[in-house]
Amino acid sequence: MWPKIDKELLPMKAHYFFFNAGTAPVMPFMPTLARQLGFSTVVVGTMYAILPIVGMLAKPLFGFIADRYQRHRTLFLIGEVLTAVAFFLIQFTPSIPQSLPTVEFHCHGGASDLKYYSEFDKCIEQNLESYYGDRVLTCQLYCQANPEQWDFVCDNWLHNNSAGSITSNVTCPDRNNPQLNFTTFVNMSEIVMASDHLFFVIPHDQGQINGENITLNCPREQSQFNTSCQIECNDKYFHSQLVQSAAIKNSDVTGMYQFWYFFIMLIVSWIGMAVVVSIGDAICFSILGERHHLYGNQRLCGSIGFGVFSIIAGVLVDKMSGGSATKDYTIVFWMTLVIIGFDLISSTKLKHTQTHLSPNILKDVGKMFLSVRCVIFFIWCVSIGLCTALVWNFLFMHLDELGEKLEGCQNSMKTLEGFAMGIQCFGGELPFFFLSGWILRKIGHVNAMSLVLFAFGVRFILYSVLVNPWYVLPIEMLNGVTFGIFYSTMASYASIVAPPGTEATMQGLVGAVFEGVGVSMGSLIAGNLFAAVSGSGTFLIFGIFAFIVFVVHVCVQIYLQRNAVDTNGKQTEVNNVAHEVNYLPAENGYIWTVNAKTPKGVNAEFTDVDLS
Repeated sequence: MWPKIDKELLPMKAHYFFFNAGTAPVMPFMPTLARQLGFSTVVVGTMYAILPIVGMLAKPLFGFIADRYQRHRTLFLIGEVLTAVAFFLIQFTPSIPQSLPTVEFHCHGGASDLKYYSEFDKCIEQNLESYYGDRVLTCQLYCQANPEQWDFVCDNWLHNNSAGSITSNVTCPDRNNPQLNFTTFVNMSEIVMASDHLFFVIPHDQGQINGENITLNCPREQSQFNTSCQIECNDKYFHSQLVQSAAIKNSDVTGMYQFWYFFIMLIVSWIGMAVVVSIGDAICFSILGERHHLYGNQRLCGSIGFGVFSIIAGVLVDKMSGGSATKDYTIVFWMTLVIIGFDLISSTKLKHTQTHLSPNILKDVGKMFLSVRCVIFFIWCVSIGLCTALVWNFLFMHLDELGEKLEGCQNSMKTLEGFAMGIQCFGGELPFFFLSGWILRKIGHVNAMSLVLFAFGVRFILYSVLVNPWYVLPIEMLNGVTFGIFYSTMASYASIVAPPGTEATMQGLVGAVFEGVGVSMGSLIAGNLFAAVSGSGTFLIFGIFAFIVFVVHVCVQIYLQRNAVDTNGKQTEVNNVAHEVNYLPAENGYIWTVNAKTPKGVNAEFTDVDLS
């Protein structure tokens, strides 16, 4: 016998699938794209500290507008359009002009060469040799010079060339000239990798000054001649390879229109997602009615969509990049536009009607801050936001660093990151979203909150000891607890305690506290820690933080449970709990009631008296 399908919930399931499938190709790769554009981890961390604040303002604002004017679906659809268009336009971020690559010119021991250092040395060597073959590039060098170096040039290059005669058309410039400019040649088939440096061999020590051929004589008996030079070979590929790792100075970022275009598109997309997520969850709980526990079953469709298309996106990015350290993300932007287009179509089928209208939404929601347990809930959301920021915005940077050390330039980190997201969804989120209703009934919301904190501590400590990035895959199973259980607990708690008619506002407020305060602070802190102590050190610090908050949360909840204090420190009576228990749905035929014998809230299996 086929299972009965609730057709009313099909559009909601379709929305979660398509919206998460549409954001999966772009969301995880935006921080790494920003790094590829040349922005430092501090700049990336700052951007991802501001973005959640934008979401914090947008979620309750648009939630309030939706509740006040009954325009839930209209705002919901507008949010989807904003998200798709803004993400799509990011691919048109104008290229950022880079300064000329810097090399060190060496002339000693009877030979001359160019020395270049970069964290991507192996990648550059393989890319250049593969691209150019045995070609020889003509390059202009703009070098620093002091009087002693000019004396060396005049004595050994201009007045002692390979023919043994004086070059009559080239005269020695003023020895106090700080700039030495000359042309030389670089043989792309003779690139030597030594330690963490590349050496470009100059064939036959040939060069030119003022259009005259000279020999770059480097007598063995004389001291080494070194100087720092900027190199220009009039070749875009060569230039792009040598400047790919150069980060833009933090002080220069705000003066670049390319940065503002990229950042504004991110802000618009973040506003769109904030509207879709907060109002979408409110619509979902409205359709579910008394069946709050089925929220996870709807949300798991989003995990399926995110998991499938994150894997596809990771593989496609690696495939289209051709093994280059500079990744080509074009395909992911098109995927986002098309898939969210399908989401827009499915969302028009949603049938949503709000049965309650609060006469004073702000006053009703404000009462939540008078409850000790609700305040603790908000603080918990902030703590989880701090931890979530590290996973969302910096995990892939950590894996990229490990991949470069382990596999060099021909690494498949985007494929790995796609599989990691797939395991996060299929191995973690999907089963835990499915079981979230049963888990919350068994252990209660408070114990679920403590479990999430503990899981974050374990997850971060494991990240901190990673050496082989592929070992991240089994760790991603913990995402079922750190996101699946967390999100179900947060959304369910907010829906249950929300006064009638304030559902969208309350979902927006909780989301704002989580992202606008927690994720924002976490991004800023993590960005600076990443630059100071590396990825492993950052994850270790956050892991210790998660364990400390876990212990504090457990102790506070035990104290509240034993003393049953309300906001005024007085004993909470059973009838004070009854009001919030009335919001709980019936389960297995039981009607939730409160009496003196079961002060923890009705059927002993459901411990949601924690909501008082």
